[in-house]
Amino acid sequence: MSKSELSLTSVASPGCAATSRVRPPLGAEEAAEFAGVFKALADPVRLRLLSAIASRAGQEACVCDISDGVDVSQPTISHHLKVLREAGLLTSERRASWVYYRVVPAALQRLSHMLAIEAGLGVTA
Repeated sequence: MSKSELSLTSVASPGCAATSRVRPPLGAEEAAEFAGVFKALADPVRLRLLSAIASRAGQEACVCDISDGVDVSQPTISHHLKVLREAGLLTSERRASWVYYRVVPAALQRLSHMLAIEAGLGVTA
């Protein structure tokens, strides 16, 4: 049996009783996806921008509406919005000379669902 094939019980310390799994853990690919989303959300400015958009009617806002009160330059705001868009948390649409951003509810629901499962809240599909 190779090291990668060893079960957790065979590498446990003497006297350590292994517990049984109740569900499979995250796989490498899924963990990498979630890590990208968490990385996008880990910046306070990005979190504030996402919240500012989500707090608007229809979870949509013009970039001109969400930059008020955020003490960074417009190019920096644009960069942060791009990161949130690339993480799949926002979509954008140009209307005349303004860009409107909208929250992607399914992305937040997927993240919430994963966290609820990891917290052991017994979430069902």
